[in-house]
Amino acid sequence: MVAAIELYLDVDATRRIKTLWRSLEAEGVPTMAGLLGNRHRPHVSLAAAHRLDPRAVEAALDGLRVGAGLTLSMDFSGQFVGRVLWLGITPTEELLAHHRTVHERLAAAGVEVWDHYRPGRWVPHCTISMRVPNTQMSHAVRRCIEVLPLHATVTGAAVADHANDIHHPLP
Repeated sequence: MVAAIELYLDVDATRRIKTLWRSLEAEGVPTMAGLLGNRHRPHVSLAAAHRLDPRAVEAALDGLRVGAGLTLSMDFSGQFVGRVLWLGITPTEELLAHHRTVHERLAAAGVEVWDHYRPGRWVPHCTISMRVPNTQMSHAVRRCIEVLPLHATVTGAAVADHANDIHHPLP
């Protein structure tokens, strides 16, 4: 089970990523599109944990417009151990400062998150697939590179736990 604070992208970026998902799915590469009954939408996770109490997160971030107006540049593709494929976001001062503020507020409120999402360890990314078959990884990476560069504006945020049907929009 995974819960996250997700940042959602503008219509054009969302459309382009969903097109990439469909292309990869048609070629036999499972993507976020088919994971958990199509509940996922293109996003960038600011924090993640096994569980997040949406009301505790909202209280911790009270008065902060989470992600509002951030612009993101996806300029490269990468992979994490375990066959996870993603589009990489160029870290900017604005993005890293916002991320740090979110985590400082969560920590002050006692909201626990996974270490690899904390400032200084976080790799800003938009996940494309959680399990690319090894034999298709190089092809899938090439497909990702075909959509780059991709520029996006953050249009919303939510606490999401798709396995438990939780989607709690944040201001």
